[in-house]
Amino acid sequence: MERLANKPLILLCAALPLGFVPLASAQDASTGPALEACVAIETAADRLACYDRAMQRTAPDPTDADLAAARAREGARATEAEAGRPREGDTSSDMFPHDDDPRRALANAGRGSLLDGRWELARDSKLGTFNMRAYKPVYLLPAFWSSSPNRNPTSSIDGQALQMDDIDDVETKFQISFKTKAVENLFGDNGDIWMGYTQSSRWQVYNSENSRPFRETNYEPEVLLVFRNNYSIGGWKGRMAAVGINHQSNGRPDPLSRSWNRIMFNVGLDREDWAIMFRPWIRISDGDDDDNPGIEDYLGRGDVTLVHTRGDQTFALMARHSLRGGDRSHGALQFDWGFPISSHLHGHLQLFSGYGESMLDYDHKATYVGFGISVLDWF
Repeated sequence: MERLANKPLILLCAALPLGFVPLASAQDASTGPALEACVAIETAADRLACYDRAMQRTAPDPTDADLAAARAREGARATEAEAGRPREGDTSSDMFPHDDDPRRALANAGRGSLLDGRWELARDSKLGTFNMRAYKPVYLLPAFWSSSPNRNPTSSIDGQALQMDDIDDVETKFQISFKTKAVENLFGDNGDIWMGYTQSSRWQVYNSENSRPFRETNYEPEVLLVFRNNYSIGGWKGRMAAVGINHQSNGRPDPLSRSWNRIMFNVGLDREDWAIMFRPWIRISDGDDDDNPGIEDYLGRGDVTLVHTRGDQTFALMARHSLRGGDRSHGALQFDWGFPISSHLHGHLQLFSGYGESMLDYDHKATYVGFGISVLDWF
């Protein structure tokens, strides 16, 4: 399988002007300079957010949108009950609402919620196609420490241990991640196709004796078909469901090659300042040409991420597991904390423990601690 070239610094620099320019401050007494700064922002979604901040516009309350959707649903049911049957020619549903007022209210359920802000789920939240948006966190961790550097990675040829003794236990890690909507409203006013890309690199920048090499870079392009949902379960609001194809590789030749392909399923719910995303997946077999057999027993068959926002701070906890017992039981936990350190930057703390911090280390267990900065908010 053809793999991406290892050009992390070039991609990092190229990604910043696409959509990772910090938003202009709206704290000034006059909105004039703030509005002028907004004009210079290329990305439509970020430019709109800048205008909202400058004009001190209040974000829509998802509770109000949910109540309006509930009233519209009850009204539609009452109308159908009076008629004894659905309105003639009405083939709409909660998933694919039409343009009349009740349908519009249903289509705007959850507007202003955390997941709506990330995926433009509500009808009036949609911003069109090919606007670069945040996906996973974008960060630079100058100090990324490992309790047990993987000096004996598994060979992708014969499964034997390789020797990499010249690895430091402190390196630098950075990640870029963005997504863009390629198709909007594929089914009525629901069903969007998103394309995403994430790249993370581990750089032995302090290893001067070994010419400061990039130890590992992982590339992850994916395509998702995302649907808006509107249901309640245990106080949580079901906001979205998605299915897609995900490729992940490290772009290296044998014996250090790593790659796999997955069919991904996403189920997202939120409530107030909380969001949770369930992601089970199915690996697509590589047949006899398998760079890393049994990778799903280490990198897992699914993960769940819980996010909480508190003011300008964001807390995220990810857990994944192989969903197998005995010798095949492996998993990992990752905690991320983002907190403001200036008007444009956030501090970022990352803790990881378990298997598969990177693809090269998919069958290696260690604990990692990283500290640095994030250049944009997650939610």
